[in-house]
Amino acid sequence: MSRLETVRNLIAELSPVEKAEAMRWLASAGPEPQGVERTRGVCGGDACLLRTRIPVWVLVRARQLGCSESNLLDAYPSLRHEDLRNAWAYYEVHREEIDGLVEENEQENEREQ
Repeated sequence: MSRLETVRNLIAELSPVEKAEAMRWLASAGPEPQGVERTRGVCGGDACLLRTRIPVWVLVRARQLGCSESNLLDAYPSLRHEDLRNAWAYYEVHREEIDGLVEENEQENEREQ
């Protein structure tokens, strides 16, 4: 039996939740999403869209709060549809990192109020 066949058989035995986690893991094992960079000293080194200082976590949080892509493009005139696709792709691969940054910033906002 080839390794691929072994993997196929193992996947068949996974629960739906485990399959979803395996898909995220496989996606993260692929090439790094394009259009996102980290620069020391810019936005605390958080992942930002290329050509901007807009952190991915800010866009993800706005989307979680109900902002449409159209709203985001209006709010950030320098953004293109491609930039948003890059942000969502980055989030899919780095979900834990981005969710952690969202949570960290939410807690910081609560402390300031």
